[in-house]
Amino acid sequence: MLLAGIALAPLPALAQSSPASVSPERARADRIAADLVAKLTIDEKLEQLLNTAPAIDRLGIPAYNWWTESLHGALGSLPTTNFPEPIGLAATFDTPLVQDVASAISAEVRGLHALSRQTGRMGRIGTGLDTWSPNINIFRDPRWGRGQETYGEDPHLTASMGVAFVQGMQGPNPDLPDVVATPKHFAVHSGPESTRHSANVYVSRHDLEDTYLPAFRAAIVDARAGSVMCAYNRIDGQPACASDLLLKEHLRGAWGFTGYVVSDCDAVKDIHDNHKYAPDAATAVAAALRAGVDNECNGATLGDTAGLAGRYREALTRGFITEREVDDTLVRLFSARYRNGDLPGVRKAEGTVAAIGTPANGALALAAAEKSLVLLKNDGILPLRPGLRIAVIGPLGDATRVLRGNYSSALSAPPISVLDGLRRAMPSARVSHVAFGESFTDGDRVPTSALRGPDGRPGLLARYYNPVETPPRRFEPGAASAYIAKMRYSDTPAVTRQEADVAARSLDLAQVSDHHRVVFAGFLVPPETGTYRLGITGFNGAMKLEGKPFADLSKSGWGSLPTLKTIRLQKGHRYPIEITSESHGLSGIDLVWKRVSTTPDADLKAAAAQADVLVAVVGLTSDLEAEESPVEIPGFKGGDKTTLDLPPDQIAMLERARATGKPIVLVAMNGSPLNLSWAKDNAAAIVEAWYPGQSGGLAIANVLSGKANPAGRLPLTFYKSIDDLPPFGDYAMEGRTYRYFKGTPVYPFGYGLSYTQFGYAPLKIETKGNAARGIRVTTQVRNTGARAGDEVAQLYLNFPAVPGAPGVALRGFQRVTLKPGEVRTLSFDLSPRDLSAVTVEGVRQVLAGEYRVSVGSGQPGTGVASESGSFSVKEAVALPK
Repeated sequence: MLLAGIALAPLPALAQSSPASVSPERARADRIAADLVAKLTIDEKLEQLLNTAPAIDRLGIPAYNWWTESLHGALGSLPTTNFPEPIGLAATFDTPLVQDVASAISAEVRGLHALSRQTGRMGRIGTGLDTWSPNINIFRDPRWGRGQETYGEDPHLTASMGVAFVQGMQGPNPDLPDVVATPKHFAVHSGPESTRHSANVYVSRHDLEDTYLPAFRAAIVDARAGSVMCAYNRIDGQPACASDLLLKEHLRGAWGFTGYVVSDCDAVKDIHDNHKYAPDAATAVAAALRAGVDNECNGATLGDTAGLAGRYREALTRGFITEREVDDTLVRLFSARYRNGDLPGVRKAEGTVAAIGTPANGALALAAAEKSLVLLKNDGILPLRPGLRIAVIGPLGDATRVLRGNYSSALSAPPISVLDGLRRAMPSARVSHVAFGESFTDGDRVPTSALRGPDGRPGLLARYYNPVETPPRRFEPGAASAYIAKMRYSDTPAVTRQEADVAARSLDLAQVSDHHRVVFAGFLVPPETGTYRLGITGFNGAMKLEGKPFADLSKSGWGSLPTLKTIRLQKGHRYPIEITSESHGLSGIDLVWKRVSTTPDADLKAAAAQADVLVAVVGLTSDLEAEESPVEIPGFKGGDKTTLDLPPDQIAMLERARATGKPIVLVAMNGSPLNLSWAKDNAAAIVEAWYPGQSGGLAIANVLSGKANPAGRLPLTFYKSIDDLPPFGDYAMEGRTYRYFKGTPVYPFGYGLSYTQFGYAPLKIETKGNAARGIRVTTQVRNTGARAGDEVAQLYLNFPAVPGAPGVALRGFQRVTLKPGEVRTLSFDLSPRDLSAVTVEGVRQVLAGEYRVSVGSGQPGTGVASESGSFSVKEAVALPK
């Protein structure tokens, strides 16, 4: 039923946003922080402006490192819980779930902080009570390697997910945050990775207000995030970390932000070095500080480089900044440390190591993974029947590294591959595995079950050696490499203990120096005879096999693919191995392998002959689509994609699988849109699985077997080709995302199927008096199928035909669980901001004219269950920035 002619009364322009009144907790923290800052010498003050804030022993202030990551799990040297990559969390369309995930991560971040207090590791990465998450940039182009870190292409969905994450991370009182959340990268930042340090992005006022700023506004104004990170690139000529438009006009002006701003790492350095916006380093830091940057992340802190505060001293001496400006910055920083409990006086930090990697968090990770899965096609083959003969094919069928995605800890609960998941979920089925040939996606952690120490116990014996001479706390610029190259280590280990595997551990070892060498020794015991690719990944390490040099990472840079060699291994044979690694503040090494086939085509044909169905697990890894990666292979360059197609070896395998005549269930694992047109035409079923986290393989198996009913929705448009899109470096939104794309996608934003069906009742549209109060849309949704399932009810608006308005836009969503035949009444309250669009001049308005509102299982006009109605607005109403 169409409800037309409902008029909303006009109003004058609404007032600008204004800062909330200062709470007693904030006022107390600010006062104590100001008292502390007044006691500091100028040298002490300037040192606190970097991400590595040194201890001030005379005042009892411990060291603090602002660099903490927890995008979808805390990063530390204890096993933490690995949740689905954010793009998968976005696919859940479930904000309460995302808030629960963030709350669990927050508890683990606090646990790592508590551990660092116990072991004296304060000042190292991953020990702070703040986090540089979430990433709420808009995933505007499917080529971007870091798009997996975001909540997709839609501003409303991204804003909703970002608010949920911030609230879960910070807890119920943003003035006393459990962990300070830091939305990033502010703003207009989404690739290419190769130009991010120098790009000058020009963006229209319309696109800025319509696309790039809404999620940041919501995170700051609605969720009250305590921090924000400015980006690398320039916007309209000014570096983001020295931008009057972003940091002054919007952030601290229109939005009333009173927290602190941290730079992306080396973004302040880029102001001079790459953007040439400032003539030298001193003017660069002055430009950032005066624009509003409080804390500089500098990559040189990774090597404990001294003298970084000297640029600020020079800026002060030359009159570019004042001590008062420095003091104001430090009050914001120290206030945050008082309010999150790092410093005593306002609240107590409540972290405990026992909160890390709990069974409850593991169960939440599995539930989140199940909810993230998107069923894109099903000709009736799913759910798979018990007792089937299933052949798992493809390079990712038995893979585990792919589950983690990027910005994740190598240490988490034992990962569950799709192969293992199917064997657990379908014990009556005969599940076989077809090894793939050598591939760029190879390289999974060697599990504890395949490792034995010298005494036969699972794992490897690790010996940690400290330097003979105590290294300096800070190295003079350029001196660290030479000093480290000559560093000698004690002949006697400081600690000897059995480790579960090869990984960067030591945060819990107070006896071990930040600079140390670790030697892992024992035996590799393969579970099956076959051909393996074996080696190590990371940096600062080398491996011996049977006493002979086997792999060396001395020439590997950060983000390189694993160093692997192909070797034949015998089941149960004990192969002596030794892995040596050095840690200098940072460490990152892993022992990895992959079982491969030398005759993959013949193996596939033979397995298919004995199978009822082929489960093809294909896709990418976050080592290929990545952050500023050195990897350059067909389809990938610098971390970004150069095509939307699957890698050629996977396409060839799928063609061979089709030739067998057996039905194909395609499972895609990836962090960005792929061209799934072949699968749409040829596969019996398609499941988009993203990078689903530590229990991803079990979640996928639960969906394939029917133990879980899929209900995820695409947070992205899946295009057929990059030829359908504007150039990657063009930030104009015309022709991009479902809101402005004119072509036909392979699968549209918001799309997803279920094992049951749903129907909607006609809409009821009610005004709330006038445009300033918005409208309420009510409908009923019914599960019309034979089994319980989740439905994601999506509300879209079609706007008056005014230049600048999108063709259609998501403005509400609710995920609900319904039993067969169950009916639920759903109401959507739309605020003026929800109703608004942006004019070509960049003014946000509730536009005058006719609106159409649709609620259903996806976008209107895509063939899904949906109901529509209409209303009208007589006169435009302007909204604040």
